[in-house]
Amino acid sequence: MDENFVPKTVAQSRTEQIQILMPEHINGYKRLFGGRLMEWIDVVAAVAARRHSNRNVTTVAVDHLEFRAPAHVNDTVVLVGQLTHVGRTSMEVRVDTFIEELNGERFLINRAYLVMVALDEQDRPTPVPQLVRETLEEVKEWEAGEKRAAYRKSRLES
Repeated sequence: MDENFVPKTVAQSRTEQIQILMPEHINGYKRLFGGRLMEWIDVVAAVAARRHSNRNVTTVAVDHLEFRAPAHVNDTVVLVGQLTHVGRTSMEVRVDTFIEELNGERFLINRAYLVMVALDEQDRPTPVPQLVRETLEEVKEWEAGEKRAAYRKSRLES
C-alpha cells in the first residue's frame, strides 16, 4: 500500500512549538501581537498537516480564531496542533495556544481551527490518508469537524 494513503492516528501528526515572548513579539498594548500569534498558528497547523499527508500543504481557511487571554514579555507560549478531521484532500487542524507557567501548568489563551489542503508535485489538491480516532475526545472533535466542514461548504454555496 502507498505510504501516502496509510491511515494515521491523531498522535502521529501532533506537533508542538514553544516560544518565549520577547519585546519584538509585543504590540503597543504590551501584549503579544495577534498577527505574530496567527503566523505561529499557521506554521504549527502546516507542520501537523504535512506530517499527516506526507505532502506540502497550503492554508485555505482559518475557520475560527478565538483570543481568550493576553500573553506578555517573558511568558512561555506553547502551541499544540493536531488534526481533527480530514476530507478527500483537506485537513482540519486545531491549534491550541497556552501560557506555560514556570511550574509547568498551562492556561489556554487561544484556540484556532484551520483548513489545510495537501498538494501534489504540480501544486494541485491531492488525496490524504484517513484519520484514525483513538480517544473519545478525538471522536468528538471529528464529529464537530464534520459539522464545521458542512457549514463551510454551505457558506460557499450561498
